Amino acid sequence: MTITIEAVYEQGVLRLSQPIPLAEGTRVQVTVISTETKPKDKTPREILAQIAGMPLEVSTDKFYGRDHDTILYLTYSAAV
Repeated sequence: MTITIEAVYEQGVLRLSQPIPLAEGTRVQVTVISTETKPKDKTPREILAQIAGMPLEVSTDKFYGRDHDTILYLTYSAAV
């Protein structure tokens, strides 16, 4: 038997919109197809433009790009 019914996913449980004619304890297979529209996929150009628009460093950062090797490899540069 195949039944198509709407449900809402809440707190980890699918809540059916109406009762279904199954005996208690009946094992079923569930295929979930979301009826919500998914967000528009971005093109690689849009993704790269978004990345390029991000700041490289923020004034509140404790570490800067110039500190990369010191932090990663525990090396110290003579030039500061």
